[in-house]
Amino acid sequence: MAPARFPIRLGARSRPLLRLFGATPGNSYLDLDGELDAHFGFFRVRTPISNLASWRIEGPWLWITAIGVRMSIRHRDLTFGGNQRGGVRIDFNEGVRVGPIRIPALYVTVGDLEGLGRALEERGVAGADARTRKG
Repeated sequence: MAPARFPIRLGARSRPLLRLFGATPGNSYLDLDGELDAHFGFFRVRTPISNLASWRIEGPWLWITAIGVRMSIRHRDLTFGGNQRGGVRIDFNEGVRVGPIRIPALYVTVGDLEGLGRALEERGVAGADARTRKG
């Protein structure tokens, strides 16, 4: 299967804030090959495709709750958020180490939500579009 790259959509008004995380259009993306390799400025998450349990398209969200590198204290999932329009939540079979912690899931706000979902389906990862408003 051919490798696929999905750029993370960085909102125009959010770009100055996202520079604090080192995030630019050139270094904010998710690659799928034999592994998932997500980059967002200074941050990176990597795991084999075999560790992907499921995916789910969610959003849109409030801007203040979506932008930047975020971790839910309650669930410990990580977000690479460049915009509030929506993202793909990718759940892992086993937690993925990011620094000193293990995360159970990653949210990425790629520009092509449906395309990422299709690419994950092609690699045997089941998922769904759970958005209340699409587009």
